[in-house]
Amino acid sequence: MAASPKVTDTVAENARPGTPDWRLRKRGRADEIEGYADRVSVLPGESFRLFVSTTTKGFKAEAFRVGWYGGAQARKLWESPRQPGVRQAYPKVSNQNYTVTAPWKPSLTVTTTDWPEGVYLLRLTADSGAQRYVPLTLRSRDATGRLVILNATTTWQAYNMWGGHNLYNGPSGYSDRSRAVSFDRPYDKDGTGKFMGYEHPAIVLAEKTGKQLAYATDNDLHASPDVLKGARGLVTLGHDEYWSTNMRTNVTKARDSGVNVAFLGANAVNRHIRFGPTKLGPDRLVTCYKDSSEDPVAKTDPKESTQDWRLPPVPRPESDLIGIMYNCFPAAGSFTVRRPSSWLFRGTGVRKGTAFPGLIGPETDAINPIGPTPRPIEVLAHSPIDCGGIPKTADATYYTTKSGSGVVATGTMRWVCAMRGPKCGHGVTEAGRRFVTKATENLLVAMAAGPLGNAYPVKDNLREFTGS
Repeated sequence: MAASPKVTDTVAENARPGTPDWRLRKRGRADEIEGYADRVSVLPGESFRLFVSTTTKGFKAEAFRVGWYGGAQARKLWESPRQPGVRQAYPKVSNQNYTVTAPWKPSLTVTTTDWPEGVYLLRLTADSGAQRYVPLTLRSRDATGRLVILNATTTWQAYNMWGGHNLYNGPSGYSDRSRAVSFDRPYDKDGTGKFMGYEHPAIVLAEKTGKQLAYATDNDLHASPDVLKGARGLVTLGHDEYWSTNMRTNVTKARDSGVNVAFLGANAVNRHIRFGPTKLGPDRLVTCYKDSSEDPVAKTDPKESTQDWRLPPVPRPESDLIGIMYNCFPAAGSFTVRRPSSWLFRGTGVRKGTAFPGLIGPETDAINPIGPTPRPIEVLAHSPIDCGGIPKTADATYYTTKSGSGVVATGTMRWVCAMRGPKCGHGVTEAGRRFVTKATENLLVAMAAGPLGNAYPVKDNLREFTGS
């Protein structure tokens, strides 16, 4: 048996023939086929189990790696023989925290020998033709000299309504929302959580640039600081809201050692979470009470209480890491350039005041006048927005640290979606697509070259917006 590759060369991998037929052809009924994996991520060569439920007599599974592949956007690596179909148990809801699990039996074991690192969509196809995805990340053994792409797995799970509960709602609304959500269940809808809308376009673009990439999930970032050891940069994508103490600590330490960081979205690092184990393994339970008065840990270990990071009992606003902080939902507006001379906007043709409709929303970040705000910092875009009828602004920023690292934040959750142009909806234009694509390419290329602060010193302009 051939050994699995330790490092995936982005250029060589994307030169391989792609597989255009990777999308779902027919979703079917919610219970017609659905599944989940017992691992959020694995190393190349490791095995995982698939848990599948279907109302048909059989199904098959296929594995597609997400990439550029000449525009095909995926490559097929594996296909199972037809498997016997079983309608598995109904969702189980815990009485204490409204945690939903799928107490199923494993359907098949999959070995990832010779699978390259990256994000995979496992497509399940029932005998009826109904299809669903199961996402899986083949995480990198070593990020040295590479850009780490981070899958926001905790946020996918927070919004996952499979079984009738997530961290926002239950059958009765907010009162019976989950206080803890489990990875031991499928994702609702197409099975990918928030991956397709908030991450897929950016990963395709990153792979197209040919820059050397590494892959990890929120779960991996929590489990080990080595995820970022030697990396050129960390790229978090459109919606990465739920962060543990370890996640934030590991990114902060990496930043302070010269690792660049990019936040290609908004509302990141907003909710504080704790990880815990399930019957299937460690770090498969995400706890977030959203209210310190409900969290039993608030009095015994207040630093681990789960509510917004900026709130008591131990406030730690996310702007200390990102540069800006969450300020609006629902947000709508045009991304409005303030510093056209920035290296980030090189080759885009923008001028001061150039505005791109639809790029702002549905959530935004902005400079907080009372901080904490890292310095020196440069406000690259300052966009007037409508926040549910209230006038506000959204900001995109760039700051640097003593280590030489740079941190870029776009301040809008629609940045990644806008890479699809008008297909994103919300009034996004083709000009907006070209702008976001070029700016993101500039960012990835610059991050991959080394510490941003050494190459692109900040021209601090915060005084223009806060008076200090």
